[in-house]
Formats: sequence, structure tokens, C-alpha cells
Amino acid sequence: MEITAKDVMKLRQMTSAGMMDCKKALIEAEGDFKKAVDIIREKGKLVAAKRADRETTEGAVLARIEGGKAVLVCLGCETDFVSATPDFKALAGEIADAAIKAFPADAEGLKAAACSNGHTVEEEISAQTGKTGEKHVLACYETLEAPFIAQYIHFNGKLGAIVAFNKEVPAEVGKNVAQQVAAMNPVSVGKADCPAELVEKELAMYKQQMAEDPKMAGKPEAMLENIAKGKLGKFFKEQTLEEQDFVWDNKISVANYIASADKEAKVVAFKRFSLSD
Repeated sequence: MEITAKDVMKLRQMTSAGMMDCKKALIEAEGDFKKAVDIIREKGKLVAAKRADRETTEGAVLARIEGGKAVLVCLGCETDFVSATPDFKALAGEIADAAIKAFPADAEGLKAAACSNGHTVEEEISAQTGKTGEKHVLACYETLEAPFIAQYIHFNGKLGAIVAFNKEVPAEVGKNVAQQVAAMNPVSVGKADCPAELVEKELAMYKQQMAEDPKMAGKPEAMLENIAKGKLGKFFKEQTLEEQDFVWDNKISVANYIASADKEAKVVAFKRFSLSD
């Protein structure tokens, strides 16, 4: 059976696979488009299985905000060359659009969500894997819901953050706080939501340091406990968003920066992802 250029283009539109891959699949399937699609998808799965142990340190981080909902997603791949291609960027955008539209609860739900061509996100990632010969993964999927949400995506497309506020704030304030999250990578919004296990780990480290300090020998246990807790102040200042020095003016904290725009405004949550972490 003769495989025409029109047939190849039709299959390419159906699968987003390369021209030669489409032609080979059609030849193998003897012109049966359904079988050809299955062949291309199986190729993607085979490539993915062979490269399962490869690192995906490149890719694209994107955010979408619609109403009171926001998503942060990342499509990962192996090389910067692939991440810079139009097809890769288009797929990353498709995934972000599918995420904000379906707003699934988790990454598995997003993989099952439909792209604009009707294929699932997982199917499209598999097809892209088969097309490029590189491992592709859904490296990040995070969501937020709040009265107001801001975003920041770094210029290299490999780092991003979304930040939820209890009320609307000026766009510049929102963007600056999101940039703070991206740049400084805080562990929590404030002291109250700082992970207990992290606080306990810090306290244990301070106590160990004092136990090894001859000057602290013989000091009452209660005193050592209070000194250790006092040392947490520096930790909270460096690691919690509200207490961090504001990146654009280190004379004020992030909480004070937000209050200067609106005293009632507060950050209630944030999500961050970086391909280089």
C-alpha cells in the first residue's frame, strides 16, 4: 500500500510525532491509522522504559491562574536542546492549560486530563518521548486556591512560584513576593506553619552544639533549653517567608513589605519548584 505525504501529515496531526516516525508507523500498520497511532505510542513507552534511570534536569516550569485557582507545572526532559524546541514548549503549555482547566487533585489526575487534541497528558508525554528519544516526565504539579494568587516564572523557565494571599494586593506586590519565594526558597509562610520535625531538628542541633561547648558544662538543663529556643530566632528569620529580609530592601521583612501596601493582607500559602534543586 502506498503511503502518501497527506497520510503522514494526518498521522502527525493525530500524534505530534516526527514525519519519519509517522511514515514508518503507517508502513508497519499497512495504512491503518489506528494501528499506526498505537505503534507510535508503544514506541514512546519503550523509549521511556529504556531511559527510566536518566535524570531530567532540564525542562519548562509554567504557571496558570484563573479566578481563585492556580497551578504550577513542570515538564521535564534530559537536555536543554530538547527543552528549547517549539514542540516541547507547546506541549508544556498544553499541559499547563489542561491543568488549570481540569484542576485535578494530584499529578495522576493531571496525567489523565485531556489536552486540546483529545489525547491525555500522559499520552502526549509518551508521544513526545518517542519523538525525541529522551525521557520526559511530569516533574511538578502543584495547586493553590485563594482570593488572590500571584506568580513568578524565572526568565530561564526552570524556576517558578505561585503565592496565595487572603485578599487582593497590587500586582507588583504579588509578583515581588512570588519572586522572593522563588529566590529565597522559604520552608514555610511563618513560624506557625513551620514543619515541627524541622524545628525539632534545629533544636537538637543547637543542644548538641552546647553539649560540646566547655563553657556550657554544668549549666541547668532548663537554661540550655531556653538558649536553644532563642537560637531558633535566626532560623525563622532566614527560613520563613514572613520574617525573611525582603530581597528588594533588606531593611524590612517580607511581612512588613506586604503590610506597607495593605495592613490586612497576608500570604496564606505558596508553592515553588526548581529544576536545579
